[in-house]
Amino acid sequence: MAESPDEISSHDGQSPEQTFNHRSSMWVRLNVGGTCFLTTRQTLCRDPKSFLFRLCQTDPYLDSDKDESGAYLIDRDPMYFGPVLNYLRHGKLVLNKNLTEEGALEEAEFYNIISLIKLIKDKISERDAKATHTPVKHVYRVLQCQEEELTQMVSTMSDGWKFEQLVSIGSSYNYGNDDQAEFLCVVSKELHNQSSCANIQHSEKAKILQERGSRI
Repeated sequence: MAESPDEISSHDGQSPEQTFNHRSSMWVRLNVGGTCFLTTRQTLCRDPKSFLFRLCQTDPYLDSDKDESGAYLIDRDPMYFGPVLNYLRHGKLVLNKNLTEEGALEEAEFYNIISLIKLIKDKISERDAKATHTPVKHVYRVLQCQEEELTQMVSTMSDGWKFEQLVSIGSSYNYGNDDQAEFLCVVSKELHNQSSCANIQHSEKAKILQERGSRI
């Protein structure tokens, strides 16, 4: 059964009007860059060292204007304030694909939310560590040449290509003339971007030739 105003007053010693005003004062309106947010004082006071905590305490040293609706005016990006406010609500940082950790860090530092600053810096460090430890792929190519062309070919390799293995495939003629001996030269190159299907096929062929060459 709902309590009457008299019963409410008798329970907490406050009049119905005082109770209503008390409950209304629990909510705070913020106008961030033209976008309005409604939240509770409890949420904004999660970090006692933050700008938002001081805002709720009506800090005399913190000058903040209000708009016509009574919302505190904050000249910051509302797109980033949403994730900041949600972090204060549930302790997790959630950014959509259009927002960056660096942008969120800028806002966290402005509002001086210590735990959020640390969280974002850790995420940035983890992200950068993964980027620098991306496995390097190798692309292989197989070049056919005669013995007299070997020296020139190996010495003129450029653009990151390097010699891997030489596989003899005999002579074009069966006259026993060493000048006509032919070889398959396997070369490789480090590839930091995703390789194409053609490069992968070349890589597989080169690996097969290397295995055959090691048995010759």
